[in-house]
Amino acid sequence: MTEADWADWDQFVRDDPDGSLFHTTAWMESVRVAFGQKPVYLIALRGADVVAGLPLFEIKSLLGGHMLVSVPYAIYGGPLGDDVDALRALQDRAYEHADAVGARTIDLRCARARWTGVPVNERYVTFRRGLPDRPEDCLAALPRKARAAARLACDKHGLCVSFDDGHLRAVWLLYCRSMRRLGSLNYPYGFFRELVHRTPKGHSVSLVSHRGRPVAGLVTFLFNGVAMPYFVGADERFGHMHTSNFVYLTAMERSVAMGCRTFDFGRSRRDNLGACAFKRNQGFKAEALQYQAYTPPGRSAPNLTPTNPRFGLARRIWPALPSTVTRWMGAWLTKHIPG
Repeated sequence: MTEADWADWDQFVRDDPDGSLFHTTAWMESVRVAFGQKPVYLIALRGADVVAGLPLFEIKSLLGGHMLVSVPYAIYGGPLGDDVDALRALQDRAYEHADAVGARTIDLRCARARWTGVPVNERYVTFRRGLPDRPEDCLAALPRKARAAARLACDKHGLCVSFDDGHLRAVWLLYCRSMRRLGSLNYPYGFFRELVHRTPKGHSVSLVSHRGRPVAGLVTFLFNGVAMPYFVGADERFGHMHTSNFVYLTAMERSVAMGCRTFDFGRSRRDNLGACAFKRNQGFKAEALQYQAYTPPGRSAPNLTPTNPRFGLARRIWPALPSTVTRWMGAWLTKHIPG
């Protein structure tokens, strides 16, 4: 795909039922600029019409070697289109490219499997549900316990929320704090900035405060009527005030006001019991994601998942490091661990 195809590709993504923000050129350019990764987007044409496509990035990782990922730092990705012959042609072309560059794997983050003869990995689940028609109905749509927690956050603890792109830096700092506490790597601030810049009408940035002090923040992306809270952070010292319940409720209300009718809570690992339980308690049901990974003959796929025992010691040490260190190191390391 060349730059001349970008507009047609983005329209194709919007028209495909499995199309997502992660397939768009806004995500492509944000990843390229923030991480320096090389996009290799394959499209199939019949005449002048795009009938199938496969967004790929070449990742040259110090930890995992050479990989092709569709799409890095994303929940969804993989091929789009229903033209069987075109999809097969793209699959063959991707195999050729993997051989040409010596890639160890082609990682497809499919909502549903599209490639034949490639194993499906159901390690992850996603959570989606419909939104009410009016923002003021979002609270009543929550299950009883989640509804009570959100009410306490506002009525008892006095939490308040504001929406403004000017909060982005504060949200990123809260996000880095949460990632450090969990022993996970944070993405660079530049990635946040690029995505907000390239989605002018497709995001909201929310900051929750207690007596003027930021205690939680969230960046929610909006695409084709679907709202996805993607980058979240919180000061754990205020967790007893139900900051998580409040930040997501207010994001739902804002998303309805901006025209969204579906809320996508994003993926969680099946073995991440805490995250899955929280999302279920908000009234969401788990649905398996059908990720696929192709390993060329004679090669072995890298294991860059958080459950890899090789990362166990680092994950235990990470929360004890100063935040100024983890913010910088996390931003650098995520170039080599494509999320």
